[in-house]
Amino acid sequence: MVCAVLLHELRRGRLSLLLWAISVSALLAGCALLYPSFQADAEELGKLFASMGGFSAAFGMDRLDIGTFAGFYAVECGTVAALGGGLYGALIGIQALSGEEAGRTAEFLFSHPVSRVGVLAAKLAAVLLQVLLCNGLLLAVGVGSAAAVGVDVPWRELLLLHLGYLLLHGVLAMVCFGLSAFLRRSAAGVGLGLAAVLYFLSLAANLTEAAEPLSYLTPYAFCDGAYVFTEGSLKTGPLAVSLLASCICLTAGFVWYHRKDIQ
Repeated sequence: MVCAVLLHELRRGRLSLLLWAISVSALLAGCALLYPSFQADAEELGKLFASMGGFSAAFGMDRLDIGTFAGFYAVECGTVAALGGGLYGALIGIQALSGEEAGRTAEFLFSHPVSRVGVLAAKLAAVLLQVLLCNGLLLAVGVGSAAAVGVDVPWRELLLLHLGYLLLHGVLAMVCFGLSAFLRRSAAGVGLGLAAVLYFLSLAANLTEAAEPLSYLTPYAFCDGAYVFTEGSLKTGPLAVSLLASCICLTAGFVWYHRKDIQ
């Protein structure tokens, strides 16, 4: 029965998965394939972007040369992948449980011989599998686009960056999944708003050294493209805090939903 719930969730979310994955991947490919036309004026534009003060610092352009493909991909393409995939992960996470009561399907679901824990596990597995599939397409498109531009590509850092995006989207999905256990109505705006706020919080954390502690409050910080391409690693501190926060949210959601009076 748990497998049936998992398959049902995957079937129900397949259209949303296709639309989001294709849309974000198309934007990512379009952005990456613009680099050859950008390359002609790369030196002048790189100096211009690097001298834009707080704006440059927020997007990491003060640490990267946007005239190189690595800098261009980290800043331009990275924004598309991180924000687009993050919004998708947050959306499917926040709708996973709240939608059952909003759609009046909870009573039918729990009348079957399956425990609440089993339902929660199946729904969480479906959410994470959809995030994995979306990121698989993003990775394929990103690697293919990077190869198509015909320039030297730091493959290790690029793959590491996409691993960071997978973890980021998974963290947002798990946090929102936990929050959805406390909601009785579908609240897409809550998930999308949370993902957007956390993204802008990561930009604020890059502005000055005094604001750097803010990076521990947002999962976007651990896969900062400028840091990945310059240091060759993810930010372990924000990553550990984000994983811990997602586990806490999941645990709280499971405990609450197990005891919750389903309407």
